[in-house]
Amino acid sequence: MEIEKYCQSCGMPMSEDDLFGKNADGSKNEEYCCYCYTDGAFYNPNETLEGMIEVCAPHVVEAGFCPDMDSARKMLGEFLPQLKRWKTA
Repeated sequence: MEIEKYCQSCGMPMSEDDLFGKNADGSKNEEYCCYCYTDGAFYNPNETLEGMIEVCAPHVVEAGFCPDMDSARKMLGEFLPQLKRWKTA
């Protein structure tokens, strides 16, 4: 059984090939989703961690992972900094 991959920018599960981002050569990028990464670059290269939390929070609530925006922001504030794009050296 293959371990599910998560976007290393937004945390979205990437369970299907069409959810993976694309490298500059058109190949599948194994680390980032199609919403964060396309044609070998981040869709929004100036995105901040705080901005990503605000973008993702409504989706987390809609998917039923959190009951409200405040709890979604809290959960994302703990989870997203662990991902490759947001880790500080």
